[in-house]
Order: sequence, then C-alpha cells, then structure tokens
Amino acid sequence: MKKNHLEAAAASTLFRGVEKSEIEAMLKCLDARFCSFKKGETVYSVDDKVSDLGLVVKGSLFLTRPDYRGNMMLLEREEEGDLFGEIAACLGDGRSDVDVVAAEPADVLFLNVARVLKTCSSACVFHQRMIRNLLYGIAEKNQQLNHKVEHISKRTTKEKLLSYLTSYCGENETDWFSIPLNRQQLADYLCVDRSAMSWELCRMRDDGILEFQRNRFRFLFPLSCGKMDM
Repeated sequence: MKKNHLEAAAASTLFRGVEKSEIEAMLKCLDARFCSFKKGETVYSVDDKVSDLGLVVKGSLFLTRPDYRGNMMLLEREEEGDLFGEIAACLGDGRSDVDVVAAEPADVLFLNVARVLKTCSSACVFHQRMIRNLLYGIAEKNQQLNHKVEHISKRTTKEKLLSYLTSYCGENETDWFSIPLNRQQLADYLCVDRSAMSWELCRMRDDGILEFQRNRFRFLFPLSCGKMDM
C-alpha cells in the first residue's frame, strides 16, 4: 500500500480512531483492492452491480444522474477521504442509482461491504470501531444531502446561489473563500440554467453584494447586517 494512500485512509471518517499499523492488516481482511481512474473515466454507472463501498484516497469523483431528457444532474463531489457507494452496497440490492465519474485523476480503495459489516474470527476493537465509523459516515452523507435539498428548494436562482455560497464562507464573511465547482458544475448542482446563473452572479456583483474570480468569492459586507434583499 502506498504511503500517501495509507495517509488518506487513516485521515478518513471510515478509519477514524484506527491505528495506522492496524489499517494495512485490516485491508487484507476486508478484501481491499485499489483502482486508478483517469479524468472523465467512469467508475461505474447507473444500474451497475455494486458490492463494494469506495474510499477516495487521491483526487475526486463526481456523482451524477441523468434526468428524463438525458441531461446530467450533479449530485455530489467526493473528495479525498470521502466514501461513496456505501448505500447501494449496504442495501444489498447491488445496483447503483448514480453514475460515478473521475473529476480528475483519482485512486480509489474498494472494500467488500460484507466483510466490513461482519467481523471475522480475528476481529479486534478497530474493526468494531470502523463499523461505527461507517454508520457515522452514512449519517454525515445524509446531512450533506439535506443541505443540498435546502439549496435547491429555494425559489429563485439568486436564493439558491446565496444559500450555497453562504455554506462555504467562513466566520468572517467578507474574506475570500473557494468552492469546489466550476460554473457548469455549480449550475448542474443547483439544478439551474448556466446562463441564467451567470447573469445572476454578475447582477449581484454589480449590485455590490459580492465579487468573484473564477471559483473564489467574497461577500462585500456581512450577511447578517440586513442590507441584502433576497
């Protein structure tokens, strides 16, 4: 196992609290395998059989799903240390409900979910802790989906943008902050037209609400000051 892969696994939610010296031994027990993907390469598609949960140890992945017109909806971006496929694998139906595509060159650690959930004869406290971590990770993913629902449930493109952007700004709201999506990806994530979204961003800039440079943004005054008209 590469050192950087081990570091990424140890820093992930799944292996939180597990000693690095134990991780490599556990990976053999969990029937772990590594796969590398080029940018744009498909990890698996909707309706593909899924029996493993995935852990991103390098790069990032897009989770997308086509709508009835064939347009891709961006559901989530999984970064280094994030899990994916755990819901389908744990449900036992063995079918993915999303397309998983490499957003950039990525390395993925796949773990047999049956071996994750069922401890073997040599099970130790670290394996039990990993099972608790998996449940925590699923709950965390559910919370992320709730946040997305909050963003896209807003009535206007402006409200959707403000809801999303304010989730990334820091305690000092007038400092610059970055988001992990480009314009097209942001439009897909918020389920809005890219041109309309870009026009709304320019309008907010011209109205003195925010300024931006590519995927970096800065609000021009604290949002709590009451000056913003949604």
